[in-house]
Amino acid sequence: MTQFAQLQDVADSIPDGATIALGGMTLYRRPVAFVRGLLARDNPPRDLTLLNFTAGYESDLLVGAGCVVAVRSVYFGLESFGLAPMFTQMAGRGEINVIEETEASIVMGLRAAMGGVGYMPSRAWIGTDLPKLRPDVKQITDPYTDEPLMAFPAINVDVVVLHGLAADREGNVKLNNNLGIDLELVYAAERVIVTVEEIVDSVEKSVDGTLLPAPGADVIIHAPQGAWPTSCYPLYPIGGGEFLRYIDACTAGEFGGYVQTLIRT
Repeated sequence: MTQFAQLQDVADSIPDGATIALGGMTLYRRPVAFVRGLLARDNPPRDLTLLNFTAGYESDLLVGAGCVVAVRSVYFGLESFGLAPMFTQMAGRGEINVIEETEASIVMGLRAAMGGVGYMPSRAWIGTDLPKLRPDVKQITDPYTDEPLMAFPAINVDVVVLHGLAADREGNVKLNNNLGIDLELVYAAERVIVTVEEIVDSVEKSVDGTLLPAPGADVIIHAPQGAWPTSCYPLYPIGGGEFLRYIDACTAGEFGGYVQTLIRT
């Protein structure tokens, strides 16, 4: 049954060492408010494995704060605003483990987890050097055709955090489009947390909205402006000035000061 809860109470429940997935896509509908809640804890979580289809501003905050030990993502950056400064610095110094992923490897790993099996076979990566970077991805032989396949191990996700436009009191959530792998993460994760812009009497699927039906979310949190400064179309656009302020702060070595200001707002 879906629960409605306060953001900080839920953020305080994320344990050290968890594999946490953040929904949304590039600079769109990212769960920034929840990340602020993690950073506002007296003791922010440590040794997280961060799993994203694409990682951006919200993920860079966690990396810069020292919360993340490993990253699994197809892309990590700020799109038209350039590189993700803290990830770039820490990955360049070897201070964070970057687990090589592609669209295929993440999807196959999640499909294996959804199916309750140890791996998912695919033709992806055959004939490439990618397996040299991922010795846990093994080449196998199809028992029916004898053709070579790659076995992508299951990706187990402890918690996924999504941001949506609205939720109703029955627990249905309107996520909107440009989903990335949000729905796959819902099925693969042990716990599903969704922050939403508003709580309404009823949500319905429309051209601008994919419905996550109840009880897909374990916890729903009312968090207006919860994706800002990433966009949450059609409610608000990207906060470009905030991205520039963030980049300037990181370049000047003032990441800590930026975070302190962020969590006080």
